[in-house]
Amino acid sequence: MTQNTTIEQVELGKGGPLVGIQGLGCMGMSEFYGETDEAAARATLEAALAAGVTLIDTADAYGRGRNEEFLAPFVAAHREEITLATKFGLVRSDDPRHRGIRNDRAYIRQAVEDSLRRLGTDVIDLYYMHRYDPAVPFAESVGEMAQLVQEGKVRHLGLSEVTGAELREAYAVHPIAAVQSEWSLFSRDVERSAVPAAAELGVAFVPYSPLGRGFLTGTFASAEELSEGDFRAQQPRFTGDNAKANRALLEPVREIAKAHGATPAQIALAWAQQRAQVHGLPVVPIPGTRKPERLAENTAATRITLAEQELAALEPLAAGVAGDRYPNMAFTSAAREA
Repeated sequence: MTQNTTIEQVELGKGGPLVGIQGLGCMGMSEFYGETDEAAARATLEAALAAGVTLIDTADAYGRGRNEEFLAPFVAAHREEITLATKFGLVRSDDPRHRGIRNDRAYIRQAVEDSLRRLGTDVIDLYYMHRYDPAVPFAESVGEMAQLVQEGKVRHLGLSEVTGAELREAYAVHPIAAVQSEWSLFSRDVERSAVPAAAELGVAFVPYSPLGRGFLTGTFASAEELSEGDFRAQQPRFTGDNAKANRALLEPVREIAKAHGATPAQIALAWAQQRAQVHGLPVVPIPGTRKPERLAENTAATRITLAEQELAALEPLAAGVAGDRYPNMAFTSAAREA
């Protein structure tokens, strides 16, 4: 009998679109993780769709628009088969280290028009506020996003890296379909308030970097192994003594993987998928990859169920992680958590 390799589907939030229970993060197809291979990336997109991965995630900041442009031919060929997500609000400049945030009405209006043009579509299925600027009230920013829904430019709204209190405040302005934040075996700060608030409101959670930016897979052990231009070389968790300490935490992941005849990456993804049952909300991780074989490995994780004792063995990992997930945590919800 031929095994069914198509993943299951789930509703992305209350009244949201039906998507595969695993999505695809496209950031690395344009920059950040060293040299890119467009042919392999395009093959990965096609393999994703064939596997039932329908949530395709990008942002205007990825490659400063190049990632959206790269996706445009795929979007044109498969527009009715995919749920297209992009983001606004993270502002970049010619200085690769610069990051700013804009959530004002005028910027949102310009950003959505630019994204629609680059993606070659007349509507965005899920439009995220990439980062939140506390200086701009949600009544203004989410109010403008809601206007985009009324105009038919956007179908559903999302937020990224917000606290539970911020999610509730935004939801009072307009329903939010999904919250996207880093959530993995190594990063669990969202469980303090954002996840409970999302469960209460019927909002889906979309974990980015569910593989700890590749560290949980064991494919690299420290920043020294990364290629030139790989932004992970600046992440505190992957440098010096932090990297050494964090490598030691991976032993339970490897042991559980061996017991399942799986890879450490698959165990990390299976853990993320099972957060849905643990917390009572839809969870759609978006691991990023540029290789069809990794895509197949990732989607196979949706068919792994971890036993209670295995989950218990993985439970302490996050508390033992050395180093922050960004050099500057001011751009994350963790910095605003009570």
